[in-house]
Amino acid sequence: MPVKPHKAMVLAAGLGLRMRPLTDTMPKPLVRVAGRPLLDHVLDRLGDAGVTEAVVNVRYLADQIIEHTATRTTPRVIISDERDQVLGTGGGVVKALPLLGHEPFFHVNSDTMWIEGVRHNLSRLADTFDPERMDIMLLMAPTATSIGYSGLGDYAMLADGTLRKRREHQVVPFVYAGAAIISPAIFDGAPKGEFSLTRMFDKANEQERLFGLRLEGVWMHVGTPDAVIAAEEALLESAA
Repeated sequence: MPVKPHKAMVLAAGLGLRMRPLTDTMPKPLVRVAGRPLLDHVLDRLGDAGVTEAVVNVRYLADQIIEHTATRTTPRVIISDERDQVLGTGGGVVKALPLLGHEPFFHVNSDTMWIEGVRHNLSRLADTFDPERMDIMLLMAPTATSIGYSGLGDYAMLADGTLRKRREHQVVPFVYAGAAIISPAIFDGAPKGEFSLTRMFDKANEQERLFGLRLEGVWMHVGTPDAVIAAEEALLESAA
């Protein structure tokens, strides 16, 4: 049966080095695109998908994010404070697991944006995620039509959604779009302290429990000041 996650984790603890000088005085999640902070774009998407609580981890210029989200109600924001330790993308989730509960949850990067297709992509993820077969389902964007991305891709995807990780020197057609549904059980036996979330992706892949769903619409990787401009132009064109 498909799941309907009511909780989410949003990664917002990074330093945003590639977004300098915009991040010299503000955390990357508060950089504005089309007049609104990146974090608000993400939280709005989660609210539209039925999420009632979003755990947001903070570290760099954390007070700004805490103040910004204090009055948020849809979804309600719970802060996971990492100012006293460096945990990485994986360790940050492990710290937040007591707040996320025992059911599959949305996991979203605070700098991911996309122009929706016919159906909302997070709702499509929830409708497709099968906890009997999957531990992680990633939203995958075609590299050829993505904005602000120039890499070699992350995964190839089979017809049933099974993912195959890119090998060194290989070019693959899909990039992780920064949104997923994750079963907390995948973190059983996870390392303590700092580690990358991709370690959990690899674990699920080895167990044939990592799947992907092709994003409908256009994904925008907002990682640099130039990418902010490109994203705003794309949003304006889509609204025309």
